[in-house]
Amino acid sequence: MKVMVKYTFSDYIKCLEQAGLLLEADTAGREAMGILGLTYNSKAVTEGTLFICKGAAFKEDYLKEAVQRGAAAYVSEKKYDVNIPCILVSDIRKAMPYLADLYFCRPWEDLKLTGITGTKGKTTTVYYIKAIIDDYMAATGGRESAELSSSDVYDGVVKSISHITTPECVELMEHFRHAVDSDIEYLEMEVSSQGLKYDRVDGILFDVGIFLNISEDHISPIEHPDFDDYLESKLRLFSQCKTACVNLSTDYVERVMAAAKNAPRLLTFGTDASADLRAYRIRKVGTDTVFNVVCDRFDQEFVLEMPGLFNVENALAAIAAAYALDIPVQYMVSGLKRARAKGRMELYHSKDNKIAVIVDFAHNKLSFEKLFASAMEEYKGRRIISIFGCPGQKAFVRRQGMGTVAGKYSDKVYIVPDDPGNEPFEKIAGEIAQYVREQDCPYEIMEDRAEAIKKAILEVNEPTVLLIAGKGNETTQKCGNVYVPYLSDMVYAKKYIEEYDRVHGEA
Repeated sequence: MKVMVKYTFSDYIKCLEQAGLLLEADTAGREAMGILGLTYNSKAVTEGTLFICKGAAFKEDYLKEAVQRGAAAYVSEKKYDVNIPCILVSDIRKAMPYLADLYFCRPWEDLKLTGITGTKGKTTTVYYIKAIIDDYMAATGGRESAELSSSDVYDGVVKSISHITTPECVELMEHFRHAVDSDIEYLEMEVSSQGLKYDRVDGILFDVGIFLNISEDHISPIEHPDFDDYLESKLRLFSQCKTACVNLSTDYVERVMAAAKNAPRLLTFGTDASADLRAYRIRKVGTDTVFNVVCDRFDQEFVLEMPGLFNVENALAAIAAAYALDIPVQYMVSGLKRARAKGRMELYHSKDNKIAVIVDFAHNKLSFEKLFASAMEEYKGRRIISIFGCPGQKAFVRRQGMGTVAGKYSDKVYIVPDDPGNEPFEKIAGEIAQYVREQDCPYEIMEDRAEAIKKAILEVNEPTVLLIAGKGNETTQKCGNVYVPYLSDMVYAKKYIEEYDRVHGEA
């Protein structure tokens, strides 16, 4: 295991020179000084820190604050009028991973890393892989695995909720270092298209890289200009993994497979007869989903207690990862049976069984299609009411996709806030409503998400499945530039189901 060592200013200059990114170094005769910290946040600077000047909105005042706080030197694409040494580079984003890799002493080399990309299912797949590995570690005396997802972070030191899918490279390397220093052997993480496009995972070699699926999402002026850029960004994962795992059911499978063949090893999974790990006999047994998987090592039955027929694909991805990591099949079975992904397919039923509420994180067209298909299959003949919104200032294509799918399959839609940020909720809701209307579906726009959940539940008078989508177990709502406390869809669903039960129990 590599331990943290402190490198000199000269070491960072050499690192960037070898990477072909160095333009100029003004050392002021301080080549031998030790670098004691690395950050791009001026408020986090301490004595001896190498400060990174990054971002389109970077202001010289940030650098001046860093100097006041004790920055030893800075790295930038341009020179500033401050009295500390500097390194000038041609591309600060490409330079950052090299700096972080050196500062934290390449911690990823001491971890067995699994990276998951896809439009839908990344978080659930992280939970599934974690459950499998943790069962294996418990049986063999190892440490619980680390995880980095859009919901949770655990690295052996930090345990917290998350607001971002793939952290910036400095934070990412710090998480890796925490895991290594905590004697953790395995780490599973979501790898977003943004993380790949903007070089956050550059230089890292994943043991396993998983491609789940692809559909239009994250296309906006601040994300991806078009679908091709979105797909190509995701495909970059295959140039950074030892084993590529591909879902043969994904759209654009030919392009995905062509890219995946660049990895040293390729595993495929799905229901297709040609899949290396093939699922068959997928069925419901009570509330459980049961399926079999056959490959060259086993022919095994698996049980998912977590609802949603579509989760078989996510479970297959986890099985493929465990297969690639040489984890025995019994831990795949036990891990998947007990696995739960918080805020995903959370079920609440009224006592009279008239209402089934599903709280799920579904937040794009593909996840909506899977969610509605699963609800219609598992709750045949029931009315469907959906409650959802779309985030502000990004992924504008979701408004059309989610509005169209919800309008097509719902008997009524409630359009509510979902992290509107600095974009007026009325504008977001109006754009969603346009596509709901095109499907001749009645809808209501409500500015209070909790009140919409209450109204939808308490007004039920016939067998209904209520889909509350987009936020899962999240406990904040982004309004303006701040995150406002929100009790979560799960809390409100439970609260108003209990209120419904009281009212109808007394009737």
